[in-house]
Amino acid sequence: MDMNMDVSGKLTPLQIMQDAPVIPVIVLNDVAHAVPMARALVAGGIRMLEVTLRTPQALACIEAIARDVPEAVVGAGTIRTAADAQACAMAGARFAVSPGYTHAVGQACRDAGLPLLPGVATGSEVMMAQEDGLTELKFFPAMQIGGAALLKAWNGPFGDVRFCPTGGVTVANAPDLLALPNVVCVGGSWLTPADALVRGGWAQITALAHQACRLLRQPMSA
Repeated sequence: MDMNMDVSGKLTPLQIMQDAPVIPVIVLNDVAHAVPMARALVAGGIRMLEVTLRTPQALACIEAIARDVPEAVVGAGTIRTAADAQACAMAGARFAVSPGYTHAVGQACRDAGLPLLPGVATGSEVMMAQEDGLTELKFFPAMQIGGAALLKAWNGPFGDVRFCPTGGVTVANAPDLLALPNVVCVGGSWLTPADALVRGGWAQITALAHQACRLLRQPMSA
């Protein structure tokens, strides 16, 4: 896996999406779990880690991973406000993922130096993101709003856009999504099961990461 930077030294959204077939969507309730979990994912070949802002401990977990697991690239999910973007950048996040998109969130992430994968669910939202120069997007909630069928339909009018479907994605349905020409990777929570985190099942998480890395995806067109 190559991780070339752009001229500014930051990762681009496309590079984040291309690094592995799956970006894990991570919910952490205990800071003590953050570092061993990140190391377990990296050992399995997964380096792009989306830690969601769904718990009070999320920022501390991002900070711990950024500090202690330099071989990982920790990002922040559930970015909804400018304050979220600023706080995550200060904690050491290197990319951002949002459940939807607004111009204000896009600008805040640019100001904070965070590459953004914004969530879209409609054609109008895709167009809004494109107006702001964003062409790599999170398709969310993927399986609830049309899954592979909607992405196939979008490949016509939005053939220049690349997607990361997230929401309801599993190891079983991921291959159908990854086979689409406009899908670069998927986002999924199955790599870090809550019970594995609680009992310290790091070997299980590494095995799930290895399995995710073996998923096949469509070669990128020029």
